[in-house]
Amino acid sequence: MTPAAERLCAQRVIPVLRLPTRALAEAAVDCLVEAGFGTVELTLTTPDAIALIADLRARLPAGFLVGAGTVLDLEAAQSCIQAGADYLVSPCVVHGMAKLARERGRTCLMGGFTPGEILAAWREGSHLVKVFPADTGGPAHLKALHAVFPDIPLCPTGGVSLDNMAAYRAAGAAVVGVGNNIVDLKALEAGDRARVIEHAIRYLGIATA
Repeated sequence: MTPAAERLCAQRVIPVLRLPTRALAEAAVDCLVEAGFGTVELTLTTPDAIALIADLRARLPAGFLVGAGTVLDLEAAQSCIQAGADYLVSPCVVHGMAKLARERGRTCLMGGFTPGEILAAWREGSHLVKVFPADTGGPAHLKALHAVFPDIPLCPTGGVSLDNMAAYRAAGAAVVGVGNNIVDLKALEAGDRARVIEHAIRYLGIATA
């Protein structure tokens, strides 16, 4: 593992933001930082995502890990690295992305769902392997994958919530990716930072229990 991959596993939870506007995404990141998270993954489906990644990297502490998600090709990967992303995430294997990440001192999380896809991502050089979409198979699917690949650090993402996060951890997750469930969207849109932070902290409580 890279130092960043080790730190992600130590965090136990990666917030994965896929919000409709840059303003909401930036507000959500600020709330997550205040809640105590040490990383956030910003998907490239977010408007103006790469510019926001650059802004976050410039103003957040060096120890805070800024990730780029839904990176689907090498051109996007290169742009994210140039913007300062600490790690790159894809829901599938992107050939050459792990090699690029290693050459640039970054960390790579590529995804798969079936045993063959998980192994392909690992052999391609992914530092962690994202199991996506996790909710399609649930914790039982992750447990079966972990039994076959006990040495591959798995990161289930997609449908992870307060209700099932502990079950994914018990099934063998090295770290979990939590999407917009981690943000109280109504509170965020209303500008109620206290309620957004309170909601997010509940995930940290389960992660550290």
